[in-house]
Amino acid sequence: MISKFSNLKIVSNPIVNQSLCTMRAKDTDTQGVRLAARKLTRILLYEATKHLPQTEIEIETPLTKFITQTINPDINIIISPILRAGLIFTDEAVDILPQATIRHIGMYRDEKTLKPVWYYNKVPMPVDKPEDYYIYITDPMLATGNSLIEAIRLYVDKGIPETNICCVCMISSPQGIENVFNEFPLVTIIVAAVDSHLNERGYIVPGMGDAGDRIYNT
Repeated sequence: MISKFSNLKIVSNPIVNQSLCTMRAKDTDTQGVRLAARKLTRILLYEATKHLPQTEIEIETPLTKFITQTINPDINIIISPILRAGLIFTDEAVDILPQATIRHIGMYRDEKTLKPVWYYNKVPMPVDKPEDYYIYITDPMLATGNSLIEAIRLYVDKGIPETNICCVCMISSPQGIENVFNEFPLVTIIVAAVDSHLNERGYIVPGMGDAGDRIYNT
């Protein structure tokens, strides 16, 4: 089912797989989950940023001057973690992209309806030249996709092209991926694993349980 989505990227290598195993295991303590998650998020963010536009500049090394490429300094890069679990991406993101702005999005899932409930929104902002904005929405678990859809809509409503929006997740369900692409077919989704299904409570199976609880020991 998910193979039909050309802008879905599943990142897999031995380090990714090892990190996932550590995070999923029920006996891994909070520190172990957090360390594995940070290792994994860095790999995912490297993959997610491959499409950033570059420009040529001249620099001088200790030996000579030469022309090389770097990220275009005229674009606007925004990292939007969905609180609270999405925060695990933030430290790695600001190391990799120190020029990025962090825009937090606060939603929790109603356990009865499985719909997102807003409680915090730092996205309101003026947008000049929306085509120059590149958005990375981070959330470890893409379950129903409802929260991610609402987060994407915040930016699309400002005129930012879907093609400039990338959703970075660790583990996803097939249903969540399909729901997001049904609403926003041109966004990119980067994940480390696509699991079997959602259970009756909307949790990913096999998954890793509640990512926020396991990362933050709550």
